[in-house]
Amino acid sequence: MSGSLSALGYGDRTGMELLDDVERYLRRFVAFPSDAAAVAVALWVAHAHLVDSFESTPRLAVLSPEPGSGKTRVLEAVELLVPRALFTLNASSAALFRKVSDEAGRPTVLIDEADTIFGPRAAKEHEDLRGFVNGGHRRGAMALRCVVKGKTIEVEEYPCYAAVALAGLDDLPDTIMSRSIVIRMRRRAPGERVDPFRRRVDGPPGDELRERLEKWAADAASRVDGAWPEMPDGIEDRNADVWEALLAVADEAGGEWPERARVAAVALVADARRGGESLGVRLLRDVRDAFGQEDKLSTEALLERLTAMDDAPWADLRGKPLDARGLSRRLGKYEVAPKTLRIGDKTPKGYERTDLFDAWARYLPAPPEESATSATTQQRPVWTCAVCGFPIDQALGAVTVHPTCGAA
Repeated sequence: MSGSLSALGYGDRTGMELLDDVERYLRRFVAFPSDAAAVAVALWVAHAHLVDSFESTPRLAVLSPEPGSGKTRVLEAVELLVPRALFTLNASSAALFRKVSDEAGRPTVLIDEADTIFGPRAAKEHEDLRGFVNGGHRRGAMALRCVVKGKTIEVEEYPCYAAVALAGLDDLPDTIMSRSIVIRMRRRAPGERVDPFRRRVDGPPGDELRERLEKWAADAASRVDGAWPEMPDGIEDRNADVWEALLAVADEAGGEWPERARVAAVALVADARRGGESLGVRLLRDVRDAFGQEDKLSTEALLERLTAMDDAPWADLRGKPLDARGLSRRLGKYEVAPKTLRIGDKTPKGYERTDLFDAWARYLPAPPEESATSATTQQRPVWTCAVCGFPIDQALGAVTVHPTCGAA
């Protein structure tokens, strides 16, 4: 398909309709894994034209477990829409510092095959590049470099604030992931169809869209500068920093975009949390599931339940099942220790539910609503703390202060 934007059905419009056109253009070539992913990439493209209006710019991390999942195609389509795109596979940190330090012509950096740069074998070699990606998300960030001038060595500052998108296999370093909007691509299903991408044919419509984005951004810059968009429930701390610019863009565009952006933020943050769960947090979650409504479990019983869980790693950790010592060591990081219990006429080592409340509250989301409801059908009543959302059961007796949050 070729021709101008008007021939392709794109209007000469601004705001919400412009973002609609950007999303429609991207969807022509990319089978996004979800509507949330398409919304996020369209907003990220628009935000790249407004980076000077924001305190920080989120990284866009387009990842997949296998090749052939459309990661590079995302960058190729984005390349046509962002300002001064710099598409690279193996740029050195020194080269990027110098390109980005030219604020008048600062590029939008698109790094493909990022797994070859930031993978475990290459991590030490590219520490400076990782520092650029990490530090450059904040406006005003500088890189310091020693420069030889004649017989002297001088320290020079290089601005490194720039919009950056990365595509690669599996995950990127945690420090980058925590600053990123993560899009997890997957191979197209047999029934999914997209248009073939041909730069000679599809470049001109992309160029026209980029020009429209530039005009819109020039008009919108003063209004989004310093904006404080309202965050949806559950988006806070680092995630709020990551999504602030994109939500400000959506609010400026208007229409359905503010709502769509917030729905996308909640969905993608939840996906990122699931994908980035550490083994320790996984253990806490599985221990909570293993306890069910029990007040206490012996170490033997807890290990038996953990190793029997489907799709859990505890039956095979480096070729061996999790044992009592390993369980104690891993839970000890969260200030949970085994103790001698009275279970019937036996006194085995084990764990009490109340000792785990604090770790569960700090590192896990609140239990689903239905679990508290179904618990009321058990032999004893279970209530939910109005402050921290965790259960308070009859086993606590007459205590008036909740052991997790201290609420009366």
